[in-house]
Amino acid sequence: MWQLKKAYYRAFQKIMKIAMYAFDWSEPELLEGPGAIVRLPALIKSKGLKRVLIVTDKGLMSLHILDSLFAALEKDGVEYVVYDGTQPNPTIDNIEDARQLYLDNNCEGVIAFGGGSPMDCAKAAAARVTNPKLSVRQMRGVIKLHHKLPPLFAVPTTAGTGSETTLAAVVSDPETHEKNAINDPRLRPKYAVLDPELTVGLPPHITSTTGMDAMTHAVEAYIGKSNVRSTEMYAEKAVRMIFANVEKVYNDGKDIEARNNMLKASYYAGMAFTRAYVGYVHAIGHNLGGLYHVPHGLAMAVILPYVLEFYGESAYKRLAKLAVISGVKTEGTEAEKAVAFIEALKTLNSNMGIPDKFDCIKEEDIPTLVKRALKEANPLYPVPKIMDEADCEAVIRRLMK
Repeated sequence: MWQLKKAYYRAFQKIMKIAMYAFDWSEPELLEGPGAIVRLPALIKSKGLKRVLIVTDKGLMSLHILDSLFAALEKDGVEYVVYDGTQPNPTIDNIEDARQLYLDNNCEGVIAFGGGSPMDCAKAAAARVTNPKLSVRQMRGVIKLHHKLPPLFAVPTTAGTGSETTLAAVVSDPETHEKNAINDPRLRPKYAVLDPELTVGLPPHITSTTGMDAMTHAVEAYIGKSNVRSTEMYAEKAVRMIFANVEKVYNDGKDIEARNNMLKASYYAGMAFTRAYVGYVHAIGHNLGGLYHVPHGLAMAVILPYVLEFYGESAYKRLAKLAVISGVKTEGTEAEKAVAFIEALKTLNSNMGIPDKFDCIKEEDIPTLVKRALKEANPLYPVPKIMDEADCEAVIRRLMK
């Protein structure tokens, strides 16, 4: 029975890879560089939009990071309303509140401003605006939306999620404590702003964990079985740039050049995984976030080495290439290079104060975590080696203190 299941999973993944060729993979229109945020209102106005909804969170509002955007919008005559109720793992209620604010104020577009949570909230709220007959729960899965979103402008303030170029949004369900992963090309923003000045004030622990989130996107995409040449290229660029810059920005948050490099690396990683998918690191991490509110970037950083070790030889060839590309190890056997790459990830985590275990996982929750992680991952994620329940449980137990 298990062999039949695995054969079905692989067949499903091959079909999905072929189906992906039917979609438009053109990159978002970008505004880049220090101060790029003040050029966004002119772009919005050029699209004929007069009023927009800004989706962000109270933390960013309190830091006044949006003040330059507000001033530029007012100068260019673009009206705006702000939804700042986004929670760290946005809930269905957040999505509905943002959607209602959009409708009540006759908005014509959405600015997603922040890290992964405001991005996910903005995407899902925009999807609800144009797909009113679909609930968030009904959107869960792959290609469930019926209509395109309103114009969506993505402004990342962390270098990690790559959400400014992805077709994914993740929404927490407060009733079931599950995360609803929505995957649809219509969620992909058409416009994005990569302004390193917006990331300068990030605390070191956010800088490090979001950076390792981007690393996870690139690595999981690269070792999976749904790559095309462009996703390989994007993932390679991302891994090389993250290794070269993430510790720099962790140690010196005001290094604008390194901040800019990390934003672009996150963008490249997003370009890679939005077509080539992720894997069990995300499946397990999403559910740790759903049950225990573990921040997504922290979950990715901690889990990544353990899942790569589970893959073993099935991922060695790809990991060995990344070891060479990143300068981690350029000589030796494939196995030696792959193992060195995994150890380099552990060293990066340690150097940036990221733990190697979780103290929140409860014994009684393990069956639920296993069930939900495998439900998310199988058959969708084209991983190097497919996990069964025993495999998944073993990895989760290795994560426990």
